[in-house]
Amino acid sequence: MGTGDAGNTGGHGATVAGRPFWQRQRPSGMPHQKYRPSGDPGVRLGVGRSWPDREITEAPLWVPVDLRDGNQALVEPMTPERKLQMFELMVRMGYKEIEVGYPAASELDFRFVRVLAERDLIPDDVTIVVFTPAREDAIERTIDSLEGVRSAVVHLCVATAPLWREIVLRRDREELLELIAVSARQVEKQSQGRYRFQFSPEAFTSTEVDFAVEVCNLVTGIWEATPERPVVLNLPATVETTGPHHFADRIEYVHRALDRRDGVILSLHPHNDRGTGVAAAELGLLAGAQRVEGCLFGNGERTGNVCLVTLALNLFSRGVDPMIDFSELDHARRVVEECTGLPVHPRHPYGGDLVFTAFSGTHQDAIRKGLDAQLAPAEPGQVKRWQVPYVPVDPADLGRPYDRLIRVNSQSGKSGIAHVLRSVSGLFPPPDLQRDFAAAVQVVAEAHGEIPPPVLWTAFRELYLLDGPDNRVEEWVAGDDGSYEARLRLGGVPVTTRVSPTDPATAAVELIARATGAAVLVRRTAQQVAEVAGRTVQACYAEVAVGDRTGWGCATSGDSVQSIFLAVLAAHRSLRRETDAAGSGADVVLAALRRHPGRS
Repeated sequence: MGTGDAGNTGGHGATVAGRPFWQRQRPSGMPHQKYRPSGDPGVRLGVGRSWPDREITEAPLWVPVDLRDGNQALVEPMTPERKLQMFELMVRMGYKEIEVGYPAASELDFRFVRVLAERDLIPDDVTIVVFTPAREDAIERTIDSLEGVRSAVVHLCVATAPLWREIVLRRDREELLELIAVSARQVEKQSQGRYRFQFSPEAFTSTEVDFAVEVCNLVTGIWEATPERPVVLNLPATVETTGPHHFADRIEYVHRALDRRDGVILSLHPHNDRGTGVAAAELGLLAGAQRVEGCLFGNGERTGNVCLVTLALNLFSRGVDPMIDFSELDHARRVVEECTGLPVHPRHPYGGDLVFTAFSGTHQDAIRKGLDAQLAPAEPGQVKRWQVPYVPVDPADLGRPYDRLIRVNSQSGKSGIAHVLRSVSGLFPPPDLQRDFAAAVQVVAEAHGEIPPPVLWTAFRELYLLDGPDNRVEEWVAGDDGSYEARLRLGGVPVTTRVSPTDPATAAVELIARATGAAVLVRRTAQQVAEVAGRTVQACYAEVAVGDRTGWGCATSGDSVQSIFLAVLAAHRSLRRETDAAGSGADVVLAALRRHPGRS
């Protein structure tokens, strides 16, 4: 790829006049002239747009179409068993209108509808939708599939855009209107008043908007749409060819121009060819739509149908009840992946494995501080607002654990590493100890990748605690004078000493001097109450110096005197590690990583 230089010359084409000096891009040479906006994207709204001034304040009627539109996009369409698993998931989540198939397309689709009816698997408050093209035999087969179903919508679909009329259907406007009228009357006659109706002018976004309105008014007239028996008019972006603002303009135009508007449920069916399906759906709702068809996690032809999970949780994140239960989102994702054979992208909004995960140190620091702030109680009678930087919704509301919010790799900083350490151990060291530990962790992460939480805790214990059979308290006995007799094993050597309850740090320093001859200075200690391994303990952190070298130690105990005493001993042990050829802090982290299950 060519790039321009400071003189704004070179690249793929000539300089473009009128562009600022910093815009060095040149004509690409790609044949963009062969493409034009499809159909009639521009709409004149007369009095102007009203949708930009609105907000979405309540959930629309959500209609998952995974079992029909999503199913026909799969390399291997779902078996009846997998379809039933998806249907049951949707019912549990709270969907009340579900498109279940295209009965005229295959025997499998027909049989699935019959299974739902014959086994009485459709709850009384759930309406199923079945799809049919405008063909006499298909309409008959579709309605036959509904025998015994208590509540259903028959969905009639006809392509109305010029490209489809001219190339696929080979009918002009008048001929297409006649086909639609005949099919609508057949649907009504064969339904015998048992079902409601839906009509989709396929490729609506490429259809002349005046013709789309004419078609819709024709159908609602034949079906005698009323508020008591409304007709669904579904306006599909069958292939997304316009910007979401154009889509919203078209929806508002139809919303204003329809006859029998109070007898119409105005519905959207966005696809994602331009990558703006969610934006188009949200703006379409602002423009007057009341219902949205899409797929869980956005499966569908080409780049997919609009994602109902993203749309609904976008509302949730703004304080609007989505009217669907996403409190077990990981389970829903697993069911969808199993049934469709398609993995959900790890960065998929809300549902992906990594969307609530931060690796960057600055992000981790902000998230940790936000989580700490969340611990403050709400005002009396108020709901605690969720306000955590970089995390727009509380993962727990979606059934997702906090332990994946922050993960440790080479981009992580001390704050994130300390957060993970606290999540796995209950300990939250002082900032300078965090910094000391993070330096060792980052060396290993840069060379070997992510460091799992158990590895962090193992390495921290080995670096900063008296841990293991060679370094432990064997007896801690209180004397009559209030002091303690400590019997320990340090470096495998038995040691006994007396510890004053008023100055345990000095007792540790004196013990080190007797054992090693080293003159240890305790620079500082810090204490905290922590939950470690399910019990409340006193945690102590100590920094000591020998000459110009410093080391940190940590100890936990039910006795604060013991924890201070042991923390000073642990800090001296940590300080001696490298001089005793026990390896650097990074060596300890690496050894712990190599012992972790699944790592070589």
